[in-house]
Amino acid sequence: MYTVQTNISSIIAQENLRVNGEFQARTIQRLTSGYRINSSGDDAAGLAVANKYRSNIAELNQGVRNANDGISILQIIDGGLNNIAKILDRLKTLASESATDTFTGNRTTLNNEFTTLLTEITRQAANIKLNSGGTYNASIAVYIGGGNTQGNSQVTINLSGATNAVDITSLGINASVVDTKANALTALTALGTAVDNLGVAQGAVGTGQNDLQYAVQLAQAQVSAFSAAESRLRDADIAAEAANLTKAQTLQQASLAALAQANAAPQAVLALFR
Repeated sequence: MYTVQTNISSIIAQENLRVNGEFQARTIQRLTSGYRINSSGDDAAGLAVANKYRSNIAELNQGVRNANDGISILQIIDGGLNNIAKILDRLKTLASESATDTFTGNRTTLNNEFTTLLTEITRQAANIKLNSGGTYNASIAVYIGGGNTQGNSQVTINLSGATNAVDITSLGINASVVDTKANALTALTALGTAVDNLGVAQGAVGTGQNDLQYAVQLAQAQVSAFSAAESRLRDADIAAEAANLTKAQTLQQASLAALAQANAAPQAVLALFR
């Protein structure tokens, strides 16, 4: 059927040209952005899932930084505890020296050094904030993320209570002196207990460091898994899109050629008047 008013072939060619142009534009967008999903219309359901993965990744990355900050703080505390342990060794040496009848020196000199070191322990305990009531003499929650509840997303390090404080009162040596043999013997007993108490605090700090390190390893594994999942949903397959671009360009050129032929078709009707 030949008509002049309505060129059906031209309309079909124009529609296919529009479709092929959109296909080419979408393919170029994917190639230049690197994303398969550039707008909600590309894959609304996939975008929602990918956004959830991306949100989890952001949370976990910050959680890793939180945990590393916590590890750094615990390392500072651990260094202070090691130093206090050395001071306790010196205190025990002084007490042992004063606790024997064979000592021929001046116990007042020993006691002066002893009391000075006790003061230094208190200062260092306050410096690392693990004195009684100090900032870190508490239950410390470090938010990591990745859990199914907020509670399951945190690592708790328990440094609370007198057993984890390392000032001389908490260690039980605040009343110790070595100015006499008897007092030195009493001090030795108290110092033995202080070493045990310090060990409790060191154990809690060491356990906290290990827990945070394990949490970092899990969080990093989760970040890798979520990143891979997001990539599968959102990233463009460059090889496939390059093939699609070639296809789109070919179809568009064919559509243009067909449209030119369709637009010329009505002129054939004139032959009927010859």
